[in-house]
Amino acid sequence: MGLCYPPTTTEDKTHPSLPSSPSVVVECRHAWLVVNVSKNLFGTGRLVRPADLTLGPENCEPLISGDSDDMVRFEVELHKCGNSVQVTEDALVYSTFLLHNPRPVGNLSILRTNRAEVPIECRYPRHSNVSSEAILPTWVPFRTTMLSEEKLAFSLRLMEEDWGSEKQSPTFQLGDLAHLQAEVHTGRHIPLRLFVDYCVATLTPDQNASPHHTIVDFHGCLVDGLSDASSAFKAPRPRPETLQFTVDTFHFANDPRNMIYITCHLKVTPASRVPDQLNKACSFIKSSNRWFPVEGPADICNCCNKGSCGLPGRSWRLSHLDRPRHKMASRNRRHVTEEADITVGPLIFLGKAADRGVEGSTSPHTSVMVGIGLATVLSLTLATIVLGLARRHHTASRPMICPVSASQ
Repeated sequence: MGLCYPPTTTEDKTHPSLPSSPSVVVECRHAWLVVNVSKNLFGTGRLVRPADLTLGPENCEPLISGDSDDMVRFEVELHKCGNSVQVTEDALVYSTFLLHNPRPVGNLSILRTNRAEVPIECRYPRHSNVSSEAILPTWVPFRTTMLSEEKLAFSLRLMEEDWGSEKQSPTFQLGDLAHLQAEVHTGRHIPLRLFVDYCVATLTPDQNASPHHTIVDFHGCLVDGLSDASSAFKAPRPRPETLQFTVDTFHFANDPRNMIYITCHLKVTPASRVPDQLNKACSFIKSSNRWFPVEGPADICNCCNKGSCGLPGRSWRLSHLDRPRHKMASRNRRHVTEEADITVGPLIFLGKAADRGVEGSTSPHTSVMVGIGLATVLSLTLATIVLGLARRHHTASRPMICPVSASQ
């Protein structure tokens, strides 16, 4: 647990400052921000009301506390409450603030405390892991690795566009391609071939979270490429124990968070074994409207269209969720050492360039329709004016007959 004593900024410079003992204690956890606030916030003995305290631009409320409690507690996800994130050379920095905004009690129209804002910041290292017991929490780095009892080390990494090195920044613009490299380091093991059995994108490191988007399914079918994306496995492989693929970046609709995590189930077979329906890497090629494997017979990808590679009509995600969780977590059995779930992330999106273009432009079809509409309105207006003038002229040219009284 780490303590944070941020300064308090108030609207009145004569307002008492924070006491020497911490009145605001901040814990930066794995995916959560915990803030404990003393009701004696200003050290004057006058207690603040929990209802006057909120967190972040979205004014998140604290947990319910009793009148006898000395502390007010907030527990929020890092991406909630309008918290902002900034990427520096060595850290991800999440920033928010605690707001004390007093309101009159009952029928009174006076206040005895000032409005105050306490800045809060959590820093997460980008180049190393830290213990969850430290002030900086454990977060899933860009590369995660799992060692098995057979000394197999599975890894999943974000790579630069040329595949020559690991990507140094997790930031993307929406529409960019994410270059992912899955690998197994075999050590003294027999030669192996690596496969990406399944991949899912989520908003948190939990692969079972909702919402989710399936990228690879049915034992190696890169189903994300069926949509308007160009996601595909890279062929040929650089090595049997390495598999590379690209994914068109995206974000989840109706969710303000600007990052995703990708979890993949990796497995290996002997390099001498011919790929089959359960061990394959297949991409959908739109130009030919067909599935193609990275290696092996072409017909091993036919099941991708039916979604029945293995159990009929069952995706890997469904069968994975049906497994008892203690079996997935156990690594004592020999067969478990040949596969692993690896998470990479977060992938952070800096903005939607495409959206800005749409907002500032009009499609040619729309422009034509608007032009036709304006021309039609103008034509109707001119016709109305001409018809009115014609009627007036016709009326003026007719002889006027007025009744005349006969003289006596």
